[in-house]
Amino acid sequence: MKRIGIEVNGVLRDTIGKFTQLYEKHLIDQDTESYVGATYKLDMSGNTELIDEVDESFVYEIKSDVTSLDLMNHFAFRSGEELFSFTYEEYAMEIFGHAPSTETFTFNLLNDFYYDFRNDNDLIIVSDEIGKSKPSTLFFLSKFGCLFEKVFFYSETTKDSMWDSVDILLTSNPDLLLNIPNGKVVIKYTTEYNKHVSSEYEINTLSELSETIKTIKNYV
Repeated sequence: MKRIGIEVNGVLRDTIGKFTQLYEKHLIDQDTESYVGATYKLDMSGNTELIDEVDESFVYEIKSDVTSLDLMNHFAFRSGEELFSFTYEEYAMEIFGHAPSTETFTFNLLNDFYYDFRNDNDLIIVSDEIGKSKPSTLFFLSKFGCLFEKVFFYSETTKDSMWDSVDILLTSNPDLLLNIPNGKVVIKYTTEYNKHVSSEYEINTLSELSETIKTIKNYV
């Protein structure tokens, strides 16, 4: 019995597409309405204290097409902290809960795969999540009717535990495609941000997953 993991981001969920949509709506479109200059605190005596000085030259913009998962290279943020807050605090549910699926029939294909492979394999959904993105992702999976019984959330510090839980991993993440532990097999789900990464096994749609797994050496 093989343990097959299927990743959420980029494979089941168009996370980058939703992120881009929200960035344009809440940062680019609203930027012209934001205040600029210095922010002061006024006390009861009328004295003022400088709290923060805004860089008037900063502009929210999409700097380039998303060709990697380092979003600071593609979207303008004042700092990594601002990117984290936008993604995992302010708009976590919108990004991770309300993002569309990657394909029109993603979850039909996924549940067909589940029915075909559940008896002879251990199937698991895996996802790289932080904080509020975890319940948002559970909402996403529930909303689309995912039938998998097992869901494993991992982070950079618990990535090894994720690998311990799977033998075959379907992923779009370039880091996971490039750093494969011994004895593990990865299948690349092709996206714009992983085209530069070669993989022995690749698919462009979930409809190709079943046949691809059957071609893997020693699968049976």
